[in-house]
Amino acid sequence: MQQFTEEEVPEIKTGKALPPPDLQKTMAELIFYIGDEEKRLVQRAIPEVLSIIKVLITQNEEEACEAMEMFDEMVECEVAILVPHIKSVVDFSLEVAANTNLDDAVRVKAMSFLASLTRLKKKSILKHKLVTPLLNVLFPIMCAGSEEDEDDEDDDVESQKPSHYAAQVLDTMALHLPPEKLIPNLMSMVEPSLVSETPGSRRAAFIAMAVVVEGCADYITNKYLQVVLQVVCKGLSDPEHTVRNAALFALGQFSEHLQPDISKFASELLPLLFQYLGRATEEAEKNPKGITKSYYALEMFCENLDKDILPFLPTLMEHLLTVIRTSPVTRPKELAISAIGAAANAAKENMKPYFPEIINQFKVYLVVASADDENMRKLQMQAIDTLGVIARTVGSETFLPLAKECLQLGLNLLETAEDPDLRRCVYGLFAAISCLLKSEMSEHLAAIVRYMITSLKSTEGVKTHLKDESEQVTVFNEEDFEEDVDLTEAEDEQENDNIEGISVENAYMEEKEDTCTSLGELALNTEVAFLPHLEESYQEVLPLMDYPNSGIKKGAVSALGNFCCCVHKAHTLSPSKQTEGALSSMLTVVVPKFLEIIKQDEDRELVMATVDTLHELLQKIGQMVLTITGATDAILTRMKEIFTHQTACQDQEDTEEEDDPQAEFDGMLIESAGDVLPIMAKLVGGQNFLPFFNIFLVDLLKRLKHTSSTSEKSFAVGTLGETLQACGSFASNFVETLYPVFMKFIKDVEEDDEVRSNAVFSLGVLAENSPEKLLPQFPEIMKCLFAIMNKEVENAHLVDNICAATCRLVSVNKVVVPLEHVLPVIIRCLPLKEDFDENPTVFKCLLQLYGSEDPCVMKYLPQLVSVTAGVLGTEQANKETQALLVEFIKNVNTKYPDQYQQIRSVLAADLVSKLDTCMTTLNGSV
Repeated sequence: MQQFTEEEVPEIKTGKALPPPDLQKTMAELIFYIGDEEKRLVQRAIPEVLSIIKVLITQNEEEACEAMEMFDEMVECEVAILVPHIKSVVDFSLEVAANTNLDDAVRVKAMSFLASLTRLKKKSILKHKLVTPLLNVLFPIMCAGSEEDEDDEDDDVESQKPSHYAAQVLDTMALHLPPEKLIPNLMSMVEPSLVSETPGSRRAAFIAMAVVVEGCADYITNKYLQVVLQVVCKGLSDPEHTVRNAALFALGQFSEHLQPDISKFASELLPLLFQYLGRATEEAEKNPKGITKSYYALEMFCENLDKDILPFLPTLMEHLLTVIRTSPVTRPKELAISAIGAAANAAKENMKPYFPEIINQFKVYLVVASADDENMRKLQMQAIDTLGVIARTVGSETFLPLAKECLQLGLNLLETAEDPDLRRCVYGLFAAISCLLKSEMSEHLAAIVRYMITSLKSTEGVKTHLKDESEQVTVFNEEDFEEDVDLTEAEDEQENDNIEGISVENAYMEEKEDTCTSLGELALNTEVAFLPHLEESYQEVLPLMDYPNSGIKKGAVSALGNFCCCVHKAHTLSPSKQTEGALSSMLTVVVPKFLEIIKQDEDRELVMATVDTLHELLQKIGQMVLTITGATDAILTRMKEIFTHQTACQDQEDTEEEDDPQAEFDGMLIESAGDVLPIMAKLVGGQNFLPFFNIFLVDLLKRLKHTSSTSEKSFAVGTLGETLQACGSFASNFVETLYPVFMKFIKDVEEDDEVRSNAVFSLGVLAENSPEKLLPQFPEIMKCLFAIMNKEVENAHLVDNICAATCRLVSVNKVVVPLEHVLPVIIRCLPLKEDFDENPTVFKCLLQLYGSEDPCVMKYLPQLVSVTAGVLGTEQANKETQALLVEFIKNVNTKYPDQYQQIRSVLAADLVSKLDTCMTTLNGSV
């Protein structure tokens, strides 16, 4: 790689002096204030600035770092200045990053520009075809990391090692670039490195796969899942522990982000993880990171398994409880306690047999720990966190007897708690307990809320940096682990001209974020009991939506959404002008603020969370949200802006190609916006929504091209179906456009099953709401659906949707549907296996036929009663369906007592018990 020398820039050597350090810094700071006239001047100076920095690097790398800040500022606020020179600046940054003769700081600084450019202006990367040049530099830097530089994802500091930072840049690329542009190029480098004789190269290959999986999950699942799993499993037996650790990290990342597909490999992966966990425990002293990553992989895999964890639960719990009882070292105990929480998330009520032993082992840590005993404090905080998880999952019947004791324990701990992490854990425990106690927490709410408000107001952890400090000061931005705070939070120092910057320790930032989230959950769960504390909580949280830290903003958004839902629930239970006025006032402030964040904030995750919270308000509160003047148009305008990449967190730069592929995370934001459309259609009414639907229809159809990704197609088809459903009979306006689209995807056997399944659902909805237009097509539709059923009975979700679509056709007009052929197939496929949301559709249709004593359905009465008994009292039936099924059983017993008793006599005991309960129930619960 090219080295920088004075000979490269003779014009500097022959007379031009380097600018003094203060001027270099001033140039970077002035970028924000440059007007249109000055832009051209600065733009023409970019080549000379590059030349100066090249020389400066050879003389003073620290000052060169400061000079390079200018490029970061341009990317952040005046990228137009940089646009003609982006290729040159990127090439320069790559040269610096690759130059091993330079100090780490300047190499990392160069990479930080590349990360910022990728994050904020990804289309420039694509336009200039820079993906491969970036990888050609970044991956070798990762491979060059030494054993001493082993990446530690658990540290709460940002690494300044080039090998570490290169992985962070790769992570940024995965989050912001289209996977088809990144992954094939990366895998061409990873594959030979996996068989390299150099441990650093093998380790880098696993880390590379690990860091890209979050941003490219769908692509990797569809193209590489089985291959990468085989490779990672092989890596677990690598002779070098640093490589094994990297493979474990990759497996943990896969387990977290490749759900649910990776869970299908549980029988192969869990035994391997158990085996490695034993080995890592034995090697804990010489390879401490190995045990950390072993548990990380185990947790990520287990907590997403749901009931599939049950065959492995005894072995897992025996190991974890043994570690807690017998390990002489703190770290394995802490990790085992955390893993119990992951197991509880999956097993839920099936943790009951282990609950007494868990509580018995936790008791020693749930007392007030000495502030000087760091190890005990770590175990205490982890036990409290896990206790909260268990409270949410094991079932109220099991945990409720301990709830008030845990509540008092938390209050006792807060009396002396000085650690922000401990307070954060206790607040999370309170939120979990509120799910069980609800309004019974009222007597303690005053004390709990007081502690939480104190945490929100606290300026603990604030550090003011003065200009005359000898150490170099950094004022961190939102990408760092420490953040700027509003200068109004500084007290007397605000007036001090010597202030260089203000930072807040990460633990206090996390405390504020989690306090907001827990406070909001308390309000939501305790409902009316929270009202006396609502005004103070609302007034304290509201300003945090302007806080510089995006995590705290996200917590504030969540809390404010829950505050609104709390008041709405209270008003629903006991309507009054006071609660109605309070809710109206809150919504008038909160909703416009949400829309402002969606439009203007640059943090994509915050914007996504805000869209989701807005969606929740529309679902739970409904019409009142839209009574705010202009709310309907404003909300739909924001969703349209997301669809067309017109918000601040999306790259709005024009490109030559109209149909550029998008990053998966960009797609996730659009999916969140898409979720808003059906509920808006329902609230404003199908007829009023038609003009908006026509606008969004263009955007959704664009995502159904042959070149679109599976996730894009699935989203677009599903959103169309759900919005048509919300529009009701007005969906008939779109038959000519959408009927051929849905049929095309259903018939295409090469298409992904998820897309076809959504197309079946959407077609059924379209037919249900457009009977006059589509009645002649019913025979064609039935032929198409049952052709799939005969060939693809293994795909449960697709079969469930075919059953529901058929039932929609029957409900509309059973005369044109051959019931004698259709009903046996539907009955045979019951109960539904995966898409339980379609149970209401299926059972309403069948019970409608039963009510009319249709002879076709009466032949299958025994099977229908048996299926009904199996569904009753399970998560498969919502309250409405449950009540419908109970009335059906009662009706059969009344109208056909002899046949009912005969059916009852051949059923299993548990099903008979549920049928008998139906005879006495009044509210539909079983």
